[in-house]
This record gives sequence, structure tokens and C-alpha cells, in this order.
Amino acid sequence: MNTKEIRKKKILVVGDIILDRFIYGDASRISPEAPVPVVKMEKEFFSPGGAANVAVNLASVGANVVLCGTLGDDYYGNFAIEEFEKKRISAKGIIKSEKVPTTIKTRIIARKQQLVRLDREKINETNPERFIPFLKKEIKETNAVIIADYGKGMITKKLLEFLIPLASKNGKIITVDPQTEHFFRYKNVTTLTPNHFEVAKALGIKTETDEEVKRAGFKILGKLNAKSLVITRGEKGMAVFKGKKVLNIPTVAKDVFDVTGAGDTVIAILTLSLSCGLNIFESAKIANRAAGIVVGKFGTAALSKKELTKCL
Repeated sequence: MNTKEIRKKKILVVGDIILDRFIYGDASRISPEAPVPVVKMEKEFFSPGGAANVAVNLASVGANVVLCGTLGDDYYGNFAIEEFEKKRISAKGIIKSEKVPTTIKTRIIARKQQLVRLDREKINETNPERFIPFLKKEIKETNAVIIADYGKGMITKKLLEFLIPLASKNGKIITVDPQTEHFFRYKNVTTLTPNHFEVAKALGIKTETDEEVKRAGFKILGKLNAKSLVITRGEKGMAVFKGKKVLNIPTVAKDVFDVTGAGDTVIAILTLSLSCGLNIFESAKIANRAAGIVVGKFGTAALSKKELTKCL
């Protein structure tokens, strides 16, 4: 996998689009109105989150990306599209909704400590028929499809029943960052990248030890008929499954400042590596290194071309 090869790849990201807002300041006193810290606001910025952050990770290393999802027909929706275009992400698969506002997660941070998170969202299942004409046309021109499910209503049973067979029929790589609610609906995909908490919740079992994760992984492969599986385990790295083989990859993170968006980096780089012809074990090793870099950054972070070269 090299820069020239990456530029030729086109990845379709389908999922819940989120706008992450970060407010940084200093807290040196307690409010006289309530026993809470007073934060003196110093800076504020927005960053693409959810499926949009997956797209940013792909675009930042040079891949061609098309984002498919919904935004509110509001100020923040327009602002988000402008940001996507600045980052060379195609927004032609985005539909604006008058019923649902743009999802925003606001994090207030003082002295490198997150004090509170405010979520502005309204869960409303999207009608997949609105996206069918676009997906039928776009799927033929892509190398891989990423389903980024954050439980905000974009990924539904009906959409999965249409999208996965469509991608399979066209011989495309299909990767999934799953949501527990839909866990056993992601059948016949190339790979899934759940964390061990999501696996434990989906199966109703413990996934703390290597042996527990191993049993859970093979159980999921059997239930979903997936070609492979990557279970991320935080400071324990990740476990990769294919056929009867399992590979435990230790984490390479040296300094962990913020895990926000690390899973987005994993599925983005994993999918890109697969689309470049690497196998699941090679791809997972690269994705693991990439995640080790982004957790050393603050906020919703993405990998750069230089950092990807380091991973390779």
C-alpha cells in the first residue's frame, strides 16, 4: 500500500453524521449559584464526528470519500457540509431533513479534563428509500463500503437488508462499525470492528480475558457468517479472527490523551488497507498503529499522510 495506490481508492461511508463541538477553558472557582465549576471559555471549535470522522480519516490520508447520511436543514447542517468540502469529502450522498436537527455533541473541557458533554439530537429512523437511487449508482464506482452505525437513526433494518446484498452483489468490501441494537443484522459482511464492551452486551457474556474474547469472536463469526472480525480491546489492543485463526495484537499507544474517535480511525484505515489488497491481519496491524497515534491527540482526531507512512 502506497500513496499512489491510496489516491485511486474510493470509499463510500454510510452512517450517522455527527458534529463534535469542543469548548476549552479554565476552571479556577466554583459558581455561587450551584456547586459546579465556572469555566472561563478560551476557545471553541467544531470537528466532524461519527460517520463524518470516518470519512475525514480516509480523506486526510489521500483516499477519495463519499459520505452518505442525513443532516438537519439548519445552520449547523450547512456549516457541516462546508467543512466536509474543505476536507475534500464528497457530500453528494447527504440529504437534509426538516424533521431532525443536526446531531451535535458538545464537550466542555477545562485543564485537559472533560467536565460535561451536551448532546443535541433527535433519534428518527431514516426512510432508506430516499437513498436507494443514489446507492445503486454510487456502489458501482466504489472499492469499499463502510457502515458506520452510531444509533442515531440512519442505519435501519430496511437499509441493511438493501445495502449489504447490493454491495455483495457488486463484489465490494463491506466493513461495519456496529451498534449493539443491530448487531445480528450485519450478516455476510467482510468484517466488523466492535469493541469488547459491545460484544459482551450483544452476546450477554464476559469479554475480559483472552479466552473469553476468543470464544466470543468465533461465536460472532458463526452467527453472522462474516469473513472476518476485529474486536478492539482498549489498552489490550485488538483480537483479529478469520476462519479458525485468531491473532492478538498488543496496543502500541504510548500516551493516551483522548480516545474520542479512535474507533473511527480503526475502521477507516482497516477498510482502506483491505481495499489496497492487504489481508485482514496485515490491515488490522496497520489500523492498530493508526489508533495508537490518534489517542495521543486531543479531540476528534484523524491520521495524516505522514503518520500513515509511519504506520506502514
